[in-house]
Amino acid sequence: MNFNKCSRCGCFFMSDTSVCPNCQPKDQHEMGQLKNFLEENTSQINIDNLSASTGITVKNLNRFLSQEQFANFSGQVQGNSENIGIQL
Repeated sequence: MNFNKCSRCGCFFMSDTSVCPNCQPKDQHEMGQLKNFLEENTSQINIDNLSASTGITVKNLNRFLSQEQFANFSGQVQGNSENIGIQL
C-alpha cells in the first residue's frame, strides 16, 4: 500500500488506488452517468458542454476520459485549451 493523495477530494489515504474510499462511490456513479450520456448522445460535444449536461466537473471528466474504458469515446469529446492532461 502507498500513501496517496485523492485525485478527487485531496485527502491523504493508504491504498494503491488514486481515489480515497470515501470518493470511490461518487466516482463510480459519475463514470456510469458519463458512459450513459456518451452512449445516448453520439454527436461531438465540447468538454465544457459535457460538464454542464452531466453535472460532472471538467477536472473529473478529464480524469475519467483518460481511462482506458472511455478510449472509444475520445473522438466524441472535444477538449479546449483550458483542459490539460488528456489527449482528445
